[in-house]
Amino acid sequence: MLSWARTWRLPCGGLELSRTSFFRVLVAPSSSGQGGAEPRPVPLSYQLLDGEAGRPALVFLHGLFGCKTNFNSVAKALARRTGRKVLTVDARNHGDSPHSPDMSYEAMSQDLQDLLPQLGLVPCVLIGHSMGGRTAMLLSLQRPELVDRLIAVDISPVETTISSKFPAYVAAMRAIDIPNEVPHSYARKLADKQLSPLIKDLVLRQFLLTNLVEADGRFVWRVNLDALAQHMDKILTFPPRQESYPGPALFLLGGNSKYVHPSHHPEIRRLFPRAQMQTVPNASHWIHADRPQDFMAAIQGFLA
Repeated sequence: MLSWARTWRLPCGGLELSRTSFFRVLVAPSSSGQGGAEPRPVPLSYQLLDGEAGRPALVFLHGLFGCKTNFNSVAKALARRTGRKVLTVDARNHGDSPHSPDMSYEAMSQDLQDLLPQLGLVPCVLIGHSMGGRTAMLLSLQRPELVDRLIAVDISPVETTISSKFPAYVAAMRAIDIPNEVPHSYARKLADKQLSPLIKDLVLRQFLLTNLVEADGRFVWRVNLDALAQHMDKILTFPPRQESYPGPALFLLGGNSKYVHPSHHPEIRRLFPRAQMQTVPNASHWIHADRPQDFMAAIQGFLA
């Protein structure tokens, strides 16, 4: 359920994160233990590209450990090609959005239910990759009037065994030990060395390290690892739902990915009876990074 743009060279902040924006990431109150009360929304960080007001905006939701800049190049290209407004959003506990002890799909959906009407972007086209795809699915089921159509990128509402290593990734990131007051490049090298025994894939490590930022001489993770560790079981599953989404839906699958198995298709069609399945050849789980032109062509074809 990881997500990155064109390659890991597009940072999720890194040194570009100013101290003022970092310390804007406050801990939001949790709604836990309020007897079934709706999760309390947090004010999400976002970037909005302007376009025509008459057609539904495209709203991109990133995956686990990602951020809104994962879709920078795709968002700009689609804004030009379609003339639509395009919104990219940092999920709670990611990027520049606030930290919160609550990390459920219900909470992430509530954040968007709060944000999208404020921006005048409903109904919209929701495009979610991996974790963001499940958030988009849940929002579509809960509030179908807010969603013109849904695009879920290489994820389904059925749990997959592919993501079983994610708790170990979080534990490895939490165990990183970096001295204070060292250059950022050296800190990244140290962190990379400490992560490499568990995470063999260099590109994956470098993607995770885009979350390593400096604040007052200390290196910290911008993603809220405590919340992710506590709620990883919720992130790796989809909340059970009985209702269905009546609008058009596209499930875009990577030809080389195993995240969405054919056995998932009945549940997809139960919840999303108008779902189309489309496979992008020679693409991994990160379709937008591997095959950006094919990714954009699939979106434009579905919009047409």
